[in-house]
Amino acid sequence: MTKEEKVQVVKELSGKFEENDFFYVTDASGLTVDQVNAFRRLCFEKGVEYGVYKNTLIQKALEQLDTDYTEFFDKVLKGFSGIIFSKEVGNMPAKVIRDFRKSGMSDDKPMLKGASIDSDLFIGEEHLKMLSELKSKNELIGEIIGLLQSPAKNVVSALQSGGTTLSGLVKTLSEREN
Repeated sequence: MTKEEKVQVVKELSGKFEENDFFYVTDASGLTVDQVNAFRRLCFEKGVEYGVYKNTLIQKALEQLDTDYTEFFDKVLKGFSGIIFSKEVGNMPAKVIRDFRKSGMSDDKPMLKGASIDSDLFIGEEHLKMLSELKSKNELIGEIIGLLQSPAKNVVSALQSGGTTLSGLVKTLSEREN
C-alpha cells in the first residue's frame, strides 16, 4: 500500500468515525473465508457496516477526532482488527456478534475487543452481553411515551366506567329521599 493510499484510508476512516456515533472493534482471526462472508452478510442485513483495517491506520484516524482514544491504542488495537460501524443503534453491532455466534458458525468469534458508544469506551469481551441489551434511543422514547400515556388512560377509563356508576348512585340517593 502506497503512502497516498494510506492517507486516503485514514481520511475515509476518520470520516466514518465522525459519521457513526457507535463503533465496535472486533477480532475475527481464525474464521474461515466462508465464516467471514457469512458475518459480513449478517452485518449488511442488520444495517451495520463491517470492515477490516490495519491497527496503525485505525489509530491515525482516531487521533484526528476530538475524543481521547489513548486507552484503545494500548489495549484494543493489537492483532487482527475489524470495525463494525452503526449510525443509529448502539446495541446493533453487539447483537450481530451474538446472533452470529448463536447461528453456530463460531462459538467465540468475532471477539469484542472494544466499543465506543457516544464516545464512552468499553474494552473487553465481558461487555458484550451488557452492550447487546442496551436500549436504543427510539426504544427509550417509546417507553417514556407509554409511561406518560398510562396515567391519562387510567383516568379516562375510570371516568368512563365510573360515569354510569356515579349517575346510578345519584339516582338511587335521590329516590331514597322521596
